[in-house]
Amino acid sequence: MVRHNARVIVMSLILLFALSSVHGAWAGPPTDQLREGVERVFTILRDPELEGEKKANQRRTAVGTAAAEIFDFGEMAKRSLGQHWDKRTPAEREEFGRLFTELIQGSYVSKVDLSGSEKISYKGDTVDGDYAVVRTTFLLSPGNEMPLDYRMHNTRDRWQAYDLSIDGVSLVLNYRSQFNKIIRTSSYEALVAKLKSRQAEFSTPAAALSGGKAAR
Repeated sequence: MVRHNARVIVMSLILLFALSSVHGAWAGPPTDQLREGVERVFTILRDPELEGEKKANQRRTAVGTAAAEIFDFGEMAKRSLGQHWDKRTPAEREEFGRLFTELIQGSYVSKVDLSGSEKISYKGDTVDGDYAVVRTTFLLSPGNEMPLDYRMHNTRDRWQAYDLSIDGVSLVLNYRSQFNKIIRTSSYEALVAKLKSRQAEFSTPAAALSGGKAAR
């Protein structure tokens, strides 16, 4: 399920957490808040007091709290489930939101290696009322860039991302397609079971953030 489009998922998370090496930054409220949130994540990852396996749970909790300032995970979960969201009970929505959040965070925790030299350049943001798009590019190699757009909305007096578009491919639409296929060919319960299976993988010690190693 989730593995089929791993490039989109993993690259989006690499790009998000590679922002410590930004250049040519364009100042604006959505951009500023995005950058501030990412800097908080790096502060956690570089904290020597949170290094090692014994601090893995504490580190994951701290990163999750910081990530919740960057992303509106609830909105992402709702949009990713699409037409099936309205059919769910409040309890089911709460459970799905939690599992989806852990999926996104777990993909980063278990797969992303931040020791590379990725670079992000801000190209500006466009604001339309309570919605905005922060445009960036990801430097893959000299002369080779990949566009990355953060789709954000203003909620609770702050800007949060509810979708990422990588080279024109929406992360939310990618998930929605996968989730819809599972529900149509099997059931909603089967989707939840798959998400819980992924959650178990991300909860193992081997999947924990590796202290300062991931923050360079």
